[in-house]
Amino acid sequence: MKLLFICTHNRCRSILSEAITNHLGAGRLQAYSAGSAPAGEVHPLTLKYLIEANIPITGLKSESWDVYADLNPDAVITLCDSAAAESCPLWMGQSLKLHWGLADPSKLAVDENAARQAFNQCIAQITARTEALLHLQEQHLQGDALQLALKNLVVQVA
Repeated sequence: MKLLFICTHNRCRSILSEAITNHLGAGRLQAYSAGSAPAGEVHPLTLKYLIEANIPITGLKSESWDVYADLNPDAVITLCDSAAAESCPLWMGQSLKLHWGLADPSKLAVDENAARQAFNQCIAQITARTEALLHLQEQHLQGDALQLALKNLVVQVA
């Protein structure tokens, strides 16, 4: 299953989702991330806490969703409320579109302890959702059944 995670700036939550999903998915899931207005760099704390969680960071970068015009993902998943409200490019027309709101840990990082707690909580949420995705994939769902299961996944692992 190919997944495209979208956040406006593609520097924190979508990057975390891409890295964690690819790591845990081990080829069974292919994750990518992008933004409508990419920051051009990954937030340094995103990389720090991925490394601490032993999740590879090679190849992670902040980029525009235009890069993925030919990707044809099975699902496009927005992670921030501003991205969920944006109009997706026409090329995403055939993909399932879902919103899995996550708090931005980079905005909650007022000191080192708060940053660690916020990032670890976000990483735990993404990990739980990825594990649930892997379980869903084993069920070989398609179409409406897959879309419903993906939407319910957020409720189940919130």
